[in-house]
Amino acid sequence: MKRLAIIGSTGSIGQNTLQVVRHLSGDFQVFALAAHSSTKLLSEQAAAFQPSVVVLTDATRVDEFTQECREKGIRVPEILTGTEGLRRISAAAEVDVVVSGAVGAAGLLPTWIAVQAGKTVALANKESMVLAGELLSRTAAQTGARIIPIDSEHSALDQCLRSGRREEVSRLILTASGGPFRNTPPDQLDQVTPEDALNHPTWRMGRRITIDSATLMNKGLEVIEARWLFDIPEVKIDTLVHPQSIVHSMVEFVDGSVVAQLGTTDMRQPIQYALTYPERRKSCVPGLDWKALSRLEFMTPDTSKFPCIGLAYRAIQAGGTAPAVLNAADEIAVAAFLERRIPFKGIARLIENTLDAHSTKVEITFDSVMAADSWARQYAREIVGRANIARS
Repeated sequence: MKRLAIIGSTGSIGQNTLQVVRHLSGDFQVFALAAHSSTKLLSEQAAAFQPSVVVLTDATRVDEFTQECREKGIRVPEILTGTEGLRRISAAAEVDVVVSGAVGAAGLLPTWIAVQAGKTVALANKESMVLAGELLSRTAAQTGARIIPIDSEHSALDQCLRSGRREEVSRLILTASGGPFRNTPPDQLDQVTPEDALNHPTWRMGRRITIDSATLMNKGLEVIEARWLFDIPEVKIDTLVHPQSIVHSMVEFVDGSVVAQLGTTDMRQPIQYALTYPERRKSCVPGLDWKALSRLEFMTPDTSKFPCIGLAYRAIQAGGTAPAVLNAADEIAVAAFLERRIPFKGIARLIENTLDAHSTKVEITFDSVMAADSWARQYAREIVGRANIARS
């Protein structure tokens, strides 16, 4: 039986992970759950899965959570708080697998601690690999930790790569839905609203990742993640727009063969793959209805219309702390767009301005990454605060 610590248990990844745990009853024990402040849902999860420990990163919610548990008549588990709580459960001897499902740069710390402790990490927090992929990969090689991706695209690549050796790989091909503005004329993009951008045609995800999908920055971040997850240089990683979102990604080998992974658009499938690896188990996700598949389309993304992909390649080619700056600026830009402080096309402009101002540090340590992240957030906030500068 594998024992789990689920970081971000009340988010989309966490909730889907617990559905998989319920489906594979008897194979997993939930040792710890971690959330920021959603005490009602966290108490419901505690009632259902009886963890030994919960972590609330918002320490002000402890009394509220305790009361929720008492009202439900359940045992109150040990409660830890803040980043120290995340550290403890990510390295706990009682934990075999850490599910890294927190959103944004906040997910790096528990991922880093788990890798240092030699854990298996089921990784949904792509920002960890974007900020510190080189550091995490190097450390995993030293400690014996295994990082198994949960993102549908990287899970697909992981599965396809089992068909051959690394030296036989010609290129990795990440697929993208194209987002809600795939057919929108470029001159109309600054008129789109946050509501328009949040209306994803295929997936139901968190707000930041949905906006990143609309700008195609999500695909750029995935290129950086794939570079470190699979030790494949970025020049061998391409992206294709695939509106049906049936082919989750592909690997092309040197003999011209292409291996693709197809599946329904349901995150429970890659989550279960990560949790049960290297085995495959019967899934609770319905299989593809092949009779309903009328066509599969692929096209090259328009990088002039969606410049964020190019910015991501620029960051990974610069190396060092540049990807951390890219990610931090994107988080600030997305938040500013959702608050209607900058227009849609201002997201890419804000990120580019921040990258232009950054002096990249080549040496990667946890501290240097976090310093670059902090600097970029402050710089991007200052840009947003200047009237109309992001509209120029």
